Amino acid sequence: MKRKTLLFGLMLLTLLMTTGVASADMETGNAGETQANIMIGCMLAVAIAGISSAIGLALAGSSAVAVTAEKPELFGRTLVLQVLPMTQSVYGLLTAILLMMGAGLLGGAARVDLTNASLGLGAIWIGLAVGLTGVSAINQGMVASASISAVGRNPEVAARGIIFTVMPETIAIFGLLVAILLMTGLGLL
Repeated sequence: MKRKTLLFGLMLLTLLMTTGVASADMETGNAGETQANIMIGCMLAVAIAGISSAIGLALAGSSAVAVTAEKPELFGRTLVLQVLPMTQSVYGLLTAILLMMGAGLLGGAARVDLTNASLGLGAIWIGLAVGLTGVSAINQGMVASASISAVGRNPEVAARGIIFTVMPETIAIFGLLVAILLMTGLGLL
């Protein structure tokens, strides 16, 4: 219940943030406002995907601890399964870095005209797309947890468990792909 409430709160906060931006003049704005909106997009990508990865890691990690307490020799196999939900946070980080580079926030010149207010709104939606598809890390943690339990009973199923655990990640990969395509379309890449 707490996870659903947190997720609902994050979506509501995002909606409130983008509503104010959407009502602004979409043709021209100031560069500082656009950069601030790009930073919001970065924050959304990193924070939502990162929190989701942390939850997925905790779900899988608790199973890994239980299995390795009884069978320490399975540490390597359970570790591989346990770290898989972390990749969604990497996608959020990559998105944030690409957005910052395109806006000139990591040094160098901006690749785009930062007086275009719609660019900032686009960055918020890009961050939201990556962040929300990164929520798949929670489900990936659940599958990893079940796979780790299966490995505890039969170590020979580790490879199958990895395959099952990777499947929920395709949703996050789709989100990252859409983000890269949108950044290219906006001229940030």
